[in-house]
Amino acid sequence: MPLLDHFHPPVTEDIQWNSFHAVWAGSIADALVRAVPREFQVREHLKLSGGVEIDIAALQRPTGTNGAATPRASDWQPPPGVAVPATFPDQFEVLVYRQYGGKQLVAAIELVSPGNKDDAVARSAFVGKVVSYLHEGVSVLVVDVVTNRHANLHAGIVDTMDMPDTVPAIPHERLYAVSYRPVLRAGRAEIDVWVNAFDVGDSLPTMPVRLIADYFVPVDLEATYTDARRRRLID
Repeated sequence: MPLLDHFHPPVTEDIQWNSFHAVWAGSIADALVRAVPREFQVREHLKLSGGVEIDIAALQRPTGTNGAATPRASDWQPPPGVAVPATFPDQFEVLVYRQYGGKQLVAAIELVSPGNKDDAVARSAFVGKVVSYLHEGVSVLVVDVVTNRHANLHAGIVDTMDMPDTVPAIPHERLYAVSYRPVLRAGRAEIDVWVNAFDVGDSLPTMPVRLIADYFVPVDLEATYTDARRRRLID
């Protein structure tokens, strides 16, 4: 099915972009579950801005048998701090973990949202997350089908990592999918990059995602996008 514009009418009159992104992420995750070996786990990770993700959680135990209530605040409180504005970026991503001597993140698929491109702070937050993944040896696939913002996040990643001019540039008005694969060759850290640009009305590409070493899996964006449209009855 050709790519639709999910950020303007008439499509937005039938389904909101964030609802479709969630379904598409689920379709990608389902396809990956069927494609990856059993030692890998695939997880969707969806979060809109305003919902703060908890990386380390302190869980409250149930009330004891003596009926004593757990206090809602500790006896010690810090002095007043300084409150500053913050940006908590949208996250529509599929994460692949390897269960080998512990849970290890090996790949991330990022579906760009309008919030990721909204302003300089949001763009910097998204680029910083991708660059952090790459520095940790995690392969990343970025898919940008957002039509109501024209900021180029791929260009931000290229600039931040000081990639050479041999990496294909993408015009700001075009949509794209880019795979990044960090690798160590002959003692040198390198990143392999696969770039596909497209427009509304085009078919979507199949992109490579590296799990470990030279083990790749294909991510068929066209098939998963078609599946998501069928799930939501979008003609």
